[in-house]
Amino acid sequence: MEKWKTLKSEYLHHSPFGNIRKDRCELPNGLVIDDYVVNEFSDWVNAVVITKEKQIVLVEQYRYAGGEFFLEVPAGKREAGETHEEGLIREVREETGYMSLQKPIFLGEFMVNPATQNNKVISYLIVDAFKQYDQKLDDTEEIRVQLVDFEEFGDVLMRQELPVQLFTAHAYLLAKNYLAKRFENNEHSF
Repeated sequence: MEKWKTLKSEYLHHSPFGNIRKDRCELPNGLVIDDYVVNEFSDWVNAVVITKEKQIVLVEQYRYAGGEFFLEVPAGKREAGETHEEGLIREVREETGYMSLQKPIFLGEFMVNPATQNNKVISYLIVDAFKQYDQKLDDTEEIRVQLVDFEEFGDVLMRQELPVQLFTAHAYLLAKNYLAKRFENNEHSF
């Protein structure tokens, strides 16, 4: 297989949230697509945050496009000059007030939707978290922090009791798998 060739690119829209780009592409078989639209977004970071009491720290907030209140792991995008890890720690602190003395554990980096988007979500696990700060929310944010037993949250996901964002379910399953492997290797604590 061969990659597609970009013959031309033009921007249809620029905004602080992302850009929309229209490309003219040539496929390996010679077919040309005149209007392949790509959404350019910043990479996102998220974290499964688990307290010393084995509760997952979740944020509930209204998501306009989804038209519902969603239960999510803390997430956001990096600010200028931040590493993924620094951006993650800042987002967790701002959205929840939680922190940990442990270094975040990298769980993985995944393309969001490589058919039409160019960004990734980078997931981490934070263990032994504790409440240290007040929330520091943007003017557009209204977030309620919820603590749920880590193991029970898996049942909530499976029963689809609440609207949950895909990246939350994905990060939770990555964290659960990581912790199960640690337990198998006789590392019995989070």
